Amino acid sequence: MKNKYLFGGAIIVIFLAIMIYLFTQTNIQYETNFDKVMASSKTVKATGSWVKEKSYQIDKANNLFTFYMKDQNGRIMKIVYHGTIPNNFESSTSVVVTGKYANGYFNATDILTKCPSKYQEQTAQNVGS
Repeated sequence: MKNKYLFGGAIIVIFLAIMIYLFTQTNIQYETNFDKVMASSKTVKATGSWVKEKSYQIDKANNLFTFYMKDQNGRIMKIVYHGTIPNNFESSTSVVVTGKYANGYFNATDILTKCPSKYQEQTAQNVGS
C-alpha cells in the first residue's frame, strides 16, 4: 500500500520536473538592443529594421537569404536565414527575426515582417468615417 503512494508521488515529481524544464527552454525573449543579442547565447527574437542601403543577397544554390538589420540605437547586425525571402520584405517597416547570434552573424530560423499597408488601410478607413 505504501509503495503505491511512493510510486504515484515519484511520477508526479518527474512530470513537474519535465514541465519546468520545457517551460524554461521555450521561453524566448524579445530584444531590441543588438548588443544584448550579440552577448546572449540563448534563442531570442530580435526586432529592428532592414538596412536598405546594404541591400540583400539570395543564394539559391544553398537556399540562403542574407541581409542587414539595424536596431533603435543604430547598431547593425548581419542576418543569415536558411530559406526564401519573406513576402512583403522590401516594403516592411519592421522585421522580427528568431534565432541565435554566433560566428559574427545572427542565424535566423524565422522571419516576420511588419507591412505598412495593413496599417495605412485602417488609418484611411478611420479618416473616412
